[in-house]
Amino acid sequence: MKPVHKNIRGRVVSKRRYLTAAALFLSLAWTAVAGSSYDPLAVPEAFKPEYLDLTVHDAGRNRDIPIRVYLPSDKEPAPVILFSHGLGGSREGNTFMGKHWSARGYIVVFLQHPGSDTSVWKDVPPAKRMEAMREAANAKNLLLRIGDVRAVLDCLEKWNRDEKSRLAGRLNTGRVGMSGHSFGAVTTQAVSGQQFGAINRSAADPRIKAAVIFSPSSPRRGEPKRAFAEVKIPWMLMTGTKDIASIGDTDLNSRLAVFPALPPGGKYELVLYEAEHFAFTDVALPGREGRRNPNHHRVILALSTAFWDAYLKEDKLARDWLDGDGPLLLLEPGDRWQKK
Repeated sequence: MKPVHKNIRGRVVSKRRYLTAAALFLSLAWTAVAGSSYDPLAVPEAFKPEYLDLTVHDAGRNRDIPIRVYLPSDKEPAPVILFSHGLGGSREGNTFMGKHWSARGYIVVFLQHPGSDTSVWKDVPPAKRMEAMREAANAKNLLLRIGDVRAVLDCLEKWNRDEKSRLAGRLNTGRVGMSGHSFGAVTTQAVSGQQFGAINRSAADPRIKAAVIFSPSSPRRGEPKRAFAEVKIPWMLMTGTKDIASIGDTDLNSRLAVFPALPPGGKYELVLYEAEHFAFTDVALPGREGRRNPNHHRVILALSTAFWDAYLKEDKLARDWLDGDGPLLLLEPGDRWQKK
């Protein structure tokens, strides 16, 4: 039987015909984007990514937090984006985001969280790695991650004032965005407005002005409405129709329940058709190389960049593009985009 694919109206078309139509659609879409006055994918041709590998020491917790800082070419103070990796990840992941966002004029800081980073599985026999990962996905590590975000922000402010630091005067610490994937998404939600427990505890850091959350999730206990009712800053959520994590048993319903529970005002949701959990990373899974939809990363970069430009740089053109038809030009049949 030949592979089939349903188009946006539910009609069955051949896989070859679908791919041909999709290629034509993307060609027209990119032509439209390139011809607009605002293009979130445009970067300077001469830009060469530069990064610093540094370590933040949190004396209060006697904890070292490795970070990777991507630098823009402009030496003027730049808005800051923090990124929290998923379970078992490191500061070295999601390079496609670090390179693009820094090319767009942002200081991009990738945190590495000891206890829920690569150290969880690196020296563990393959047969026991999944068990070790599950054990690391706990509330203790979430609290450590929340503390890491605060410690890194404190240190960045200190380095920004220190004339001897390579980051001296380069950070606009009044314009900070937070982002993360999977366990990093939980971390991002925690420090940017989600409330926890029956007494509605919040770990929000007021220095964070906007958040992009990849593979969001609802709390395991309690109603999403209660958990997200007090999110006051702009949030952009990104997930996929196959975004299911093998650890934590988070299903698509949990991810899709976040957006309806958010109060209106600067809230966005993208659901990519057939995007799996690692579509929002640059991880190449064994035996599945070449299966990544190239448009997924393009859409991820375009929408997240427009969001940062709109809410961290207060760029009116970016806001008009984001709230207008700009995103629709990039989506493929089956993708979903909504805002409120």
